[in-house]
Amino acid sequence: MSWSSSNYLCLSSSSSVTRFSRCKLPCESEGQGGKCHDLNRPTNISAYNSLKPPSFKLDKGQRRKDHVLKKPRNVSAYYSLKPPPYKFDALEPYMSKRTLEVHWGEHHRGYVESLNKYLGKDDILYGHTLDELIRVTYNNGNPLPEYNVAAQVWNHDFFWESMQPGGGNLPILGLLEQIEKDFGSFSNFREEFIETALTLFGSGWVWLVLKRNEKRLAIATTTNAVTPLVWDDIPLLSLDMWEHAYYLDYKNDKARYVNVFMDHLVSWNAALARMARAQSFVNLGEPKIPVA
Repeated sequence: MSWSSSNYLCLSSSSSVTRFSRCKLPCESEGQGGKCHDLNRPTNISAYNSLKPPSFKLDKGQRRKDHVLKKPRNVSAYYSLKPPPYKFDALEPYMSKRTLEVHWGEHHRGYVESLNKYLGKDDILYGHTLDELIRVTYNNGNPLPEYNVAAQVWNHDFFWESMQPGGGNLPILGLLEQIEKDFGSFSNFREEFIETALTLFGSGWVWLVLKRNEKRLAIATTTNAVTPLVWDDIPLLSLDMWEHAYYLDYKNDKARYVNVFMDHLVSWNAALARMARAQSFVNLGEPKIPVA
């Protein structure tokens, strides 16, 4: 668009009506001798309309909390207590509502609260995801005080999601194929998983992991709060072998607890989804394309 003096509008207003009309620039006024403003030079158009430039400065009376942007003195980040992906009674009769109330509501909650107390003392670890926080605080095998509780928060979140109502049975699709490839058969895997759980000394965890470098599935155990994340393995399933995980339902019968987990609780759907994500980082070979 090419601009000329005829393109300018003036605004005039009365008590109730606002009108727009063509206004004359200085070169069109009588007595100016035809001298026009150079349109190539920037001009404050507000001046032609006798308007003041808008001001965004608030008066003191207008300065409410939602208007004033001030840098907070203290920034606090807290990790929340993540609930299981099912109701507390959804795993019955294999894991009771009471066990969930105590295990999640007391033990898991205690780890979250302890972690937040640690982080509240110093903001040096502010901004990390929980995965990152675990790797940083593991400190190359010399754990910082925050590590144990951070790892236990992550371990429990992962454990709850490793189970589902109506779980057990056989894994499906590529996960079953990979288990059969790496363990010989699902029966072999099941026996090794149970045996590994029952021979774990003290408190700890049993895991099905995908080993990045070896590009295969493996069963691993960790003691206390250690998680395979610090070894750069990719966890697919976990079983909590701390006493509070099974004592209310199975007393000291760990063998029954582990067998029930494999037969009725384990979520192969969750493991399959985790393996699918893991294959973004680990190439397990060419996929098998079904023949029509």
